[in-house]
Amino acid sequence: MKVLVVGGGGREHALVWKIAQSPLVTKVFCAPGNPGIGQLAENVPIRMDELDRLLDFARSEGIGLTVVGPEQPLSMGIVDLFEEQGLKIFGPRKDAAIIEASKAFSKDLMQKYCVPTAAYGVFTEVAPAEAFIDRTGVPIVVKADGLAAGKGVIIAQTRQEAVAAVRDMLSGNAFGSAGARVVIEEFLTGEEASFLAITDGTNIIPLASAQDHKAIFDGDKGPNTGGMGAYSPAPVVTPAVHEQAMALVLRRTVDGMAAEGRPYRGVLYAGLMIKEGRVRTLEFNARFGDPECQPLLMRMKSDIVPVLMAVADGDLAGRSIEWHDKAAVCVVMASEGYPGDYRTGDAISGLDKAAELDDVYVFHAGTAAKDGRCVTGGGRVLGVTALGATVRQAIEQAYRGVERITWPGVQYRRDIGKKALNRR
Repeated sequence: MKVLVVGGGGREHALVWKIAQSPLVTKVFCAPGNPGIGQLAENVPIRMDELDRLLDFARSEGIGLTVVGPEQPLSMGIVDLFEEQGLKIFGPRKDAAIIEASKAFSKDLMQKYCVPTAAYGVFTEVAPAEAFIDRTGVPIVVKADGLAAGKGVIIAQTRQEAVAAVRDMLSGNAFGSAGARVVIEEFLTGEEASFLAITDGTNIIPLASAQDHKAIFDGDKGPNTGGMGAYSPAPVVTPAVHEQAMALVLRRTVDGMAAEGRPYRGVLYAGLMIKEGRVRTLEFNARFGDPECQPLLMRMKSDIVPVLMAVADGDLAGRSIEWHDKAAVCVVMASEGYPGDYRTGDAISGLDKAAELDDVYVFHAGTAAKDGRCVTGGGRVLGVTALGATVRQAIEQAYRGVERITWPGVQYRRDIGKKALNRR
């Protein structure tokens, strides 16, 4: 069977890496892909938002399964388009992908179906937003309603910061149309974790626990990014927390989406805040997390393709996923200036040296080819991912890989996984 993966980042590299290992798969294509993915699959020069071109390619090439990585094509309706043409595709339809594409929809759904979350308000005008800020107090969280590449969240420490964030978003200066409506939430304290599951709209298979690191600097300082690193398993997700997440968050959400006439198929990612054993939901994503996907797929022992096919067929019943006992850690290496303005085109050195290390794999996120060399091509450039018998050993091995790779201005956090060590 031929498989097409849509996207070109670190998550898609990890998906291609895992899918290519399946004995069911004869060839993998990736659109648009990247230089790292090109070592495992055939890159196809089609942008992820060119849905008609992707459809034409899948039909002409006889693709047996398409797997969608990013949120953008999902929110545009790529699954609807492919299914209407009788093609198998993994991911939620447009009316279900709204759970990520609109934070207001997501919050309203959680409120309606009693999914634990923060108190909130939805606003399109500044004055009522200011009144909500004054009633709730600071710190407070201001979110762009629409898709903002994981960066549309401002944690305001003062009233002035909160009002400025609201004005910036509603004016269109910050996130364009994604900020035409804002969600303002009470600030939750605790420890965050990523809880991902695969569902066919009825049956739910939880993935291993993971934890992301959103802020750019060590100690969770600085502005939010798309993610600077992740590890799995996450000790904060105890058996009791896992049970809560499944019963109160995933089960209620999947059932709620079905009741709304929006059956959800694909990966459902719940961002959780955990405090004193109590779970509350920060947000939902309609796809594999990035960079959580990288350590999760390195830990996945099972062949992923039968599970993806079962979701595309709408029948996960009886399926399961096996996991390695080892831990995995991903450290993201980013361009200087990210998540703000950053430079591209710098030659990356040391990739071959990192590849020599045991249990280390370097997933390409934002790379490009130039004059026969691999160069930086985005904000988040690489995800150096390693396995270890323990989280500590995985951290040490990942950073051994990181130390072998360099380019001018490279930046990365040096504390990925530290929270896991502090819990042991």
